[in-house]
Amino acid sequence: MGKQIINRFKYFVLALAMCLGMNSCLEKEPADFIRTEEAMTSYSEAEQLLVGIYADWKSSALYSGLLTLLPDIQTDLVYAINGNTNTYVDIWQWDILPTNRYVESVYAALYGVIGDCNFFLDKLPSLRESISDDTQLAILVDFEGEVRVSRALAYSELIKLFCKAYDPATAANELGVVLVSHYDGSEPAVRASLKDSYEFVLSDLEQAEILLLEEDDLGYNSVYFTLSVAQSLHARVALYMQDWDDAIRYSTLVLNKKEKFELSNARTVYDAAGVSYFDYLWQYDSGFEVIWKVGFTATSFGGMLGSPFLHLTTDYAHYYPDFVPSTYALSLYDPSDLRYDSYFLDVTTGHSHGLTWPVLVKYFGNRNFINSANLFELQMPKPFRLAEQFLIRAEAYCRKGEYSKGAADLGTLRKARFAVGGTISMNADNWLNTISEERARELYMEGFRLNDLKRWGMGFERKPQSESLSEGSSLKISAGDPLFVWPIPKHELESPGSQIQPNESNK
Repeated sequence: MGKQIINRFKYFVLALAMCLGMNSCLEKEPADFIRTEEAMTSYSEAEQLLVGIYADWKSSALYSGLLTLLPDIQTDLVYAINGNTNTYVDIWQWDILPTNRYVESVYAALYGVIGDCNFFLDKLPSLRESISDDTQLAILVDFEGEVRVSRALAYSELIKLFCKAYDPATAANELGVVLVSHYDGSEPAVRASLKDSYEFVLSDLEQAEILLLEEDDLGYNSVYFTLSVAQSLHARVALYMQDWDDAIRYSTLVLNKKEKFELSNARTVYDAAGVSYFDYLWQYDSGFEVIWKVGFTATSFGGMLGSPFLHLTTDYAHYYPDFVPSTYALSLYDPSDLRYDSYFLDVTTGHSHGLTWPVLVKYFGNRNFINSANLFELQMPKPFRLAEQFLIRAEAYCRKGEYSKGAADLGTLRKARFAVGGTISMNADNWLNTISEERARELYMEGFRLNDLKRWGMGFERKPQSESLSEGSSLKISAGDPLFVWPIPKHELESPGSQIQPNESNK
């Protein structure tokens, strides 16, 4: 175990709240730090600021809430039903204005992460000059790598939501995001090109991959940004940039770490109660395939991912979901697909209409939190899993016409998820539909669907199902609809000195 990992166990239990500024989202104070020349002048303060950056990711506006749920709720995977508590209905109905509070929250939280990362990186050179302890200096190298992964991840999510899909032929002329690389606020609030925005992400990742050491990467269930996390994000970004070779290269780097990661098998029983390793992944937020998760405790956590789909805590006897799975999504699962029973449960809801329908129990809640603190519907988000790396490489192979290799990767994933069978074949005619359906099945309600449809140039159509809200149930969205790209929050466009250009969806 590397010195960096040993040292950092002692402070992980600390938690610092994210501090949101009162003006533009591009002007954030770092978590629990005063903006003075005296800040981050010691190794211990650098530790605390890094803890604050990890705490930023706990925000319910990010992976434990909006950032994960809204992109999938907006698509063809769920239906709002009668009895909905007016939760995310505007997103589901594609009534997304520049003043939408959910969009504002995601935008603010991501730039909050970036602000803290910039503060750390700006202060780091002078801190290094003041330290003579070789061990501390070595650990600061690791800290910098983690912070660069964090900043790259935040920017990649902003690009995914607030920019068009990447086309290498036009990216230099498309709007990207506002790139803020320093904390002092002197950089103009102007959107870079989409090409330059992604290049900024890649630059951070490439530096992080030099700074982070393989020997300090302990593998599965990490709550830290490790080398494997950097490589996994690099593979994802390369796929989005249509760089098929790098998507294959970086996903392969992760997939080849068989001593550190393996798929959580749905056929292999974990305990005497018959819980499979795949069930355990969701019931206890722990699995061999988890590359990075947001670390929660029963006293320090973010949002409740399961709440919109369950509302079990209304009376602890019935489910009162705001959203239920769409018929389309449910139909994707083969009878032998064990993911279905891990993700869904057929119930009669507690709503007055008594709808009987499968509800999403994937986010029923971490059983340790339920048993120790009666916290239902609370999950540790798992933004990077080995399954996604198989899906990335399979798609990249198919883009290069290597369909048999893509099918082999999907077959490996499906073998770990099916009771029997699971093999699949792909060719030039069916590969995209096959990949699309497999990503929907595996990554259900993990925040990928909106961007997948956008980058594939696909639309979708909803048709009413039992007890679905009338407005929104009959909805046809064409490929290229402006709202595949979220509007820039109005207050960002109107903040003093802002030169931020709006999206088409702002108009």
